[in-house]
Amino acid sequence: MLDACAELLDEGGYGELSTTRIAERAGVAIGSVYQFFPDKKAITQALGLRYLEMFSERVRLRLADQKFDHWTDGVDAIIDEYIDMHRTVPGFRSLHFGDVVDVRLLDGAADNNRVIADRLRDLVATLPDTPDGRELDRAATVAVEAADAVLKLAFRHNADGDPELITEAKLLVRSYLGRHFLAE
Repeated sequence: MLDACAELLDEGGYGELSTTRIAERAGVAIGSVYQFFPDKKAITQALGLRYLEMFSERVRLRLADQKFDHWTDGVDAIIDEYIDMHRTVPGFRSLHFGDVVDVRLLDGAADNNRVIADRLRDLVATLPDTPDGRELDRAATVAVEAADAVLKLAFRHNADGDPELITEAKLLVRSYLGRHFLAE
C-alpha cells in the first residue's frame, strides 16, 4: 500500500490521492487499507516515516563506509543522499518528509525539519572535528532549514535538480556550519 501511495503521489500529488485509488493500485480491498490506515494522511505519514528511516540509514551507511578527512565532506555526502532519493525513490519527490501534507507529519510534537535535524545532528556528531552540544543542535536546525529551502528551489523547475543550486546549497551549509559553529 505504501508503494502504491508513492506511485500515486508522483502521478498526481497529494490532492489527487485517495484511499480508494491506493487500494485499487495496490490490488487490495478498501477494507484492507482501512484496517491499517484511517485515512490518506495516515498513509502518507507512514510513507514519510519510511523515507526518514531510509534516508537516515543511507546517511549512516555512507558516513560509516567512507573516510572523511573533514566534516564538510560528510555534509556534502548527506546532501548527495537527499538528492539521490529525490531522483530515484518513488514518491519522495512529491512527499519529501511530509511537509506537503503537514509540517508536523513525522512527529506531532515537532516540525518535520526539526525531526530531520535531530537525526542528522546525531549522525554528523560522529564526523571528525565535530563538537557536540547545544551549538550543534541549533546549527543542525538552521542548516536543515536552509538546505531544504535551496534544494526545493533547485528541484522546482528541474526534475534532476539544478546543479548550480545544488552546489550553492552545499556551499551555504558548509559555510554556515564552518563559520558559526564547527572547528575548521
